[in-house]
Amino acid sequence: MDHINVKLFAVPGTRVPWPDLIPIFHRWIRENVLEGTLIDVADYAHVPDGPGVLLVAHDAIFSVDNREGQPGFLYNQRTSRSGSAIDKLIFAYDQAANAAKLLEQELPALRFQHDNFEVFLNDRGTTADAGSVLTAAVEALCVERFGSSCVTSEASGDSRHLPRFRVRPAG
Repeated sequence: MDHINVKLFAVPGTRVPWPDLIPIFHRWIRENVLEGTLIDVADYAHVPDGPGVLLVAHDAIFSVDNREGQPGFLYNQRTSRSGSAIDKLIFAYDQAANAAKLLEQELPALRFQHDNFEVFLNDRGTTADAGSVLTAAVEALCVERFGSSCVTSEASGDSRHLPRFRVRPAG
């Protein structure tokens, strides 16, 4: 299970200050704010329901996106990592949550729901078994990070789409 994506949804009603993201991400590159090798910034904020503003790193892409009209902070693991599916998912979630928290400190009007997120695998070769592995990993993540189980729902039942789950803690 590689190429894990975690998207923390923006608090409803949040307006993303797209132009403000670009200088912040460029400074993060200069100051090595995030773990790993940060490479470049790409601005796709003009694309409706698109990828937004991306911070490209060697191992991952961090972005504030607006796919499907739902703004959020997206972490996309680009390279393979060692470890169990649970370890990989927790790492991806932590990368998203930590970077989103840094961005929230810089742009106080921009808020993300750290307990309302989406998880998906960006692998076309993903098998049906990957969905059950991902479900178990999500449950372990919720217990580890929130101390409770989660409510998950498949974002798409269409077999042509990648396994994608909407997640929020139960209760």
